[in-house]
Amino acid sequence: MYFLRPIQTQDDAALAAIIRQVSQEYGLAPESGFAVADPILDHLSAVYQAPLCQYWVVTDAQGRIFGGGGIAPLQGAPDILEIQKMYFLSEIRGHGLAKQILQHAFDFAKNHGVKGIYLETTACLKEAVHLYEGVGFEYLEAPLGNTGHSAACEIWMLKPL
Repeated sequence: MYFLRPIQTQDDAALAAIIRQVSQEYGLAPESGFAVADPILDHLSAVYQAPLCQYWVVTDAQGRIFGGGGIAPLQGAPDILEIQKMYFLSEIRGHGLAKQILQHAFDFAKNHGVKGIYLETTACLKEAVHLYEGVGFEYLEAPLGNTGHSAACEIWMLKPL
């Protein structure tokens, strides 16, 4: 059985390691501008303490961390939050945990009067793209805001709320 809870400081190292491992698994190289290159990677708990930010961690009953995902304001786009750093170890993929995190993110955004939720991803993350389509994200023709991902993420999606 798995549980979702807000990020804590002691989760930082495990989450950074998971993001690096999954990024390597999918060939998401740091030099290409993917999340694995973000300077905040080793201090996620501090980042998600800011206003309109939240990050949920997936654990088991023993407290072992299997991944997580967050939401934060999209720089340069008022009234829109962005799905960020959603990565999971292979052993828990397909169990609906990403969908649960997205539902928490939708509820969080609605409770804060946000107009939409944005994300950027890449085609090699086929399972993630399929999930986003299934929960109501719509494709955009160009990126919104300033995520800092450069051309690394060629898929841009928005879920109006």
